[in-house]
Amino acid sequence: MTTPFLFVITGHTELGDTGKQTGFHFEELSTPYYILRDAGHEVIFASPAGGEVKADPGSLKPRGDNVASVERFLDDEEAMAALKNTQRTNAVKAKDVSGIYLPGGHGTMWDLPEDAALAKLVSALDKAGKPVAAVCHGAAGLVAAKRADGEPLVKDRRVNSFTDAEERKVELKEVVPFLLETRLRELGGQFEHAGLFEAHVTRDGNLITGQNPASAKRLGEALRGALASATAEQAAE
Repeated sequence: MTTPFLFVITGHTELGDTGKQTGFHFEELSTPYYILRDAGHEVIFASPAGGEVKADPGSLKPRGDNVASVERFLDDEEAMAALKNTQRTNAVKAKDVSGIYLPGGHGTMWDLPEDAALAKLVSALDKAGKPVAAVCHGAAGLVAAKRADGEPLVKDRRVNSFTDAEERKVELKEVVPFLLETRLRELGGQFEHAGLFEAHVTRDGNLITGQNPASAKRLGEALRGALASATAEQAAE
């Protein structure tokens, strides 16, 4: 029996004080989800508060107009049901999962950095050398994680996320609680990026980060490769 892989999804739905809704970004969830599922990996969902999580309305189009992975997910009764009953992150133990992925969506900026259980879980998985991945605003779930020596998990490591320039472009610089690129740099991360809304994935050992929704496919493929390598190493031991 294979060890399941964990997706931690934001459950936050209020876009600051704008009166608008946010949540997770659907393509950033669905594309890596099916890349892993189609490679034979079981995927389980958790969120800081547990229970139902909702997509950012801006990441969904009318049926038939979404990217293929989103349409497939919307038609997947088992996957859709799992979004209504995520477990709490504090119920997940590092030894019970093969790694972690943090899809983005602006909701992550509020609940992921405040989730102490998530910070501990990310730290434990990183220490164990298991894949730790995030895309876009999902990297907000890395900012509170520490290494064993107490230093930030991202310090002196190559990392990326939704950029400050992209945040300004979508006119949410004054809405989000902090700028993610700025915070990762402040924590000592060696921040890399491509141009506005261009696909970019950075891998530093077991840490894999993507810049934006356009990076979801490339990140999923990198994550699939990292899991395959980990499986091969275990088999060789």
